[in-house]
Amino acid sequence: MTTTGVTLRLLDKADKEILRLPRAVKGALYDFQHKFKENPQLRGLRLKQLEGHDRLWSARVNDEYRALLLRLAETDWLIVSVKHRKDVYEKLDRLSYGINRITGGIEYVDLEIVEESVLRRAATPGPATTPIEPAPAPAPVPLFAAFSDEQLTDLGVAGPLVPVVRTLTTEDQLLGLAEYAPQLTSEVLLALHDGASYEAVLEQITSAVSAPDPVDTDDFRAAAERPATMVTTTDEALREALEGGDFGRWKVFLHPTQSRLVGREYSGPARVGGGPGTGKTIVALHRVKHLVDRLPPGRDKPVLLTTYNKNLAADLRSRLLQLGGEELLARVEISHVDQLALRVVREAEPGSAKQTLDESQALREWRAMLDELGETGWDPQFLHDEWSQVILGQAVVSRTEYFRARRAGRGKNIARAERAEIWQLAERFTQRLDRLGRQTWEQVAERAARLEMDRERRIQAVERQREEAGGLDNIHLQAGSAGWLRHRFQHIVVDEAQDLRAAHWKLLRAMVPRAANDIFLVGDTHQRIYGNQVTLGSLGVHIRGRSAKLTLSYRTTRQILGSALGVLSGESFDDLDGSTEDLAGYRSVLTGSLPQLHGCDDWESEQESIAALLVDWIALPTPPGQIAVCVPTNAMASELAYTLLAHKGIKAVEIGPEGPRGDEGVHIGTMFRFKGLEYQRMVIAGVRDGLVPREAVTRLRSVDAVRHRRELQRARSLLFVAATRSRDSLAIFWHGRPSPFLGPLMRLPAA
Repeated sequence: MTTTGVTLRLLDKADKEILRLPRAVKGALYDFQHKFKENPQLRGLRLKQLEGHDRLWSARVNDEYRALLLRLAETDWLIVSVKHRKDVYEKLDRLSYGINRITGGIEYVDLEIVEESVLRRAATPGPATTPIEPAPAPAPVPLFAAFSDEQLTDLGVAGPLVPVVRTLTTEDQLLGLAEYAPQLTSEVLLALHDGASYEAVLEQITSAVSAPDPVDTDDFRAAAERPATMVTTTDEALREALEGGDFGRWKVFLHPTQSRLVGREYSGPARVGGGPGTGKTIVALHRVKHLVDRLPPGRDKPVLLTTYNKNLAADLRSRLLQLGGEELLARVEISHVDQLALRVVREAEPGSAKQTLDESQALREWRAMLDELGETGWDPQFLHDEWSQVILGQAVVSRTEYFRARRAGRGKNIARAERAEIWQLAERFTQRLDRLGRQTWEQVAERAARLEMDRERRIQAVERQREEAGGLDNIHLQAGSAGWLRHRFQHIVVDEAQDLRAAHWKLLRAMVPRAANDIFLVGDTHQRIYGNQVTLGSLGVHIRGRSAKLTLSYRTTRQILGSALGVLSGESFDDLDGSTEDLAGYRSVLTGSLPQLHGCDDWESEQESIAALLVDWIALPTPPGQIAVCVPTNAMASELAYTLLAHKGIKAVEIGPEGPRGDEGVHIGTMFRFKGLEYQRMVIAGVRDGLVPREAVTRLRSVDAVRHRRELQRARSLLFVAATRSRDSLAIFWHGRPSPFLGPLMRLPAA
C-alpha cells in the first residue's frame, strides 16, 4: 500500500559527508528521496531498523550505498548519513544520536569517524635523529582541562563527544573533531580555544541558540521543527546540497541565531551586524520573505529591499528569486538607493533632463571651476566632501546654517572666514552644474529626501486631523495630493547599510511609517569602503536596544580570517549609532592553509608569478569562474588580463559596474568591484606601498591628520573586504616595498 504525505529531510552535517561521494551516488540519492517520499516500504528500498537502535534505520540508495535515517514519527524521516554498505552494519554502537538539551536540536555523531579525524591530525613525529638520552618530555596539557564536563555540556557540547574532547591536546586535533562534530559543539570549542571565557561563550554563542522552552529530549518530531535542527526539506534545496559543493553550502541553511533574528518582532528599526561571510545578506533576504509572508493578499509592493549600488541590487534580486520565486518578487520593490532617489525626484520634476554625475565626474567639475577662478588654496576633494557630506548631507540651506553645522569626522577645523569661502564656492559649483544641466548623486539623494520628508509631514497632518475628527477622513484635505496620501512602503530592508549617506537615511526614514518592524538593516562598518559616516539616531533611525551581531563566518577559513583581521589591527570602527564596534568573537569553523605571500621585483615579474599560480589552480581543477584577481587600479586590471591571455592562454573576465562582463574565465577587477562577491580562490595583486594605500593618502599625514586617519581606515577596509572574498585559498602579491598593512601577515609562519 502506498504511503502518502511522507516527509524526508536531510540533516545539515549529512550534506558535507554526501558532497564527497561519487557523482553517480549523488544522483542515485536524489532519485532515492523521490521514491522514499512516495512509499518508504517499496521493496527495492530495503528499509530496515538497525540492530540495537530504536530510531535508526537503513535504506538502499543503490547497490553499494545505504542511507541512514532517523525515524522521527510515523511518516517523518531524517537522513543523517550515507555510507558504503560494508560500513553500515558493523560497529553500530559507534553511531550516536539524540536531542541537545540546550538547543533542542537533533544531533548525530559517528564517533569512529570523529576519532579517526582527530588521530589523522595528531602531531607527526619529526625526522629521526640519534638518541641522546633526552629528559622525558612533559605530558601535553589537554586543551580543555580548565572546563568541567558539566560546563562543556551546559555550553552545548554534544554529550557523546565529551570523552573525545578530553583527549585533545593540539589545535589540529581540535579542527579534526570540529570537521565532523555538530556545529554548536564546534563553535563552542573553537571559541574556548581562541581564549573566550565560559561566561562569554555562554552569552555570545549558547544563549543565542538556546531553546526558549524546556526541551523534551525524547520528542524527536518537535526537535526536527526547531531552528537548531538545520535541515533541507525541498527538492530544490536538496539538489543544491548535492550539486552546489562546499562553496555554496553556507547559503543553504539558516543558523539558529540567524533564524531568530529573521522572525523576531521589533518595536522599531533594528540592525544586524557581523563580519564578512556571517550571512547578513542571507538574514536580510529571509527577513524580506518573513515580512511578505505576513502581508494580506494584494498586488502592491509594500516591502522595499535596497542596497548601495546597481550590481548589489541585481544580486539581491537573483537571490530573492531563488529563495521565494516570482510570487515573492511580486510583493517586493528591489532598487539600489540612488535609483530609488532618482525616481522620487523625476516623479516630482517630470520635465527635468539633468545628467547625473558620479564622484569622479563631479571632481573634474570642481577642478575645472577652481582652475577657471584661479583658486589654488583649496583641494577639490576636500571641497567636494565638505559640500556633499556637510552641506548636502545635513540639508544646510543657508550660510548661517552652515556656520552652525557640525563637522564631526571631517578633519581639520576651519574658521568662520574659511566657511564663508567654502559656502561661496559651493554656491558657485551648484550654479555651474545647473547651467550645464547636470547634478550629482548627492544632490539627487538630498532632493529626494526633502520631497519624501515633506510628504511625510502632510501624512502626519492628515493623521492629526483624523484624530481630531474622531477617526473620519477629511477628503478635501487630501484632494490636493491627487490621491490618498500614504507612505510608499510598510517595511524597508537595507543591505550594506554602512555605505549609505545621511540623505539616504532621511529618504528611507520618511518612506515608511514609524511603527513596529519598519526598518531592518544589515551591515558591517569594518567593510565601509566609501566615506559616508553617519549616526543613525540623529537621522531618526533609532536602533539602540535593537542591535544584534553575527559572529560565525560560513565562507572564510580560520587562517584567512585571522590574516584579514590583522589588516584591521589598530583601527577603531563605529557602530552606525555613535558608539564603537569590534569583531570580538568573530570566528570560523572552516579550516585551510595560511595565505601565500609573494614579493616580486617589478610589476612584470609579479604578473608572471600570478599567471603561474593561476595555471596551478586551474589544474587542481578549480573552475576559472571560482578564481579571482583583484588589483588597485583599472589600468592594472586591463594589463593583467592581457598578460594572462597572451602568455598563458587564460581567459579573464573584467568586473564592471554591473558585475562580471561574461560567464567564462578568471574574474579580474579593482578592489571596489569585489564588494558582495565571493570565490573559491583569490589573488590580491599590487599590494605595494604607494598603491595600498595610495600615495595621496600618505601625503595627507602632514596636511590633515584626521582626514589621513579616515582615508587610511577606508584603505584598510578595502583590503579587508578583498581578503575575505575567498574561501579556500588566498595569495597576496606585491612588487617593490610591500604595503604597511601587510605587517601582521608578514609575521605569520610560512604557508
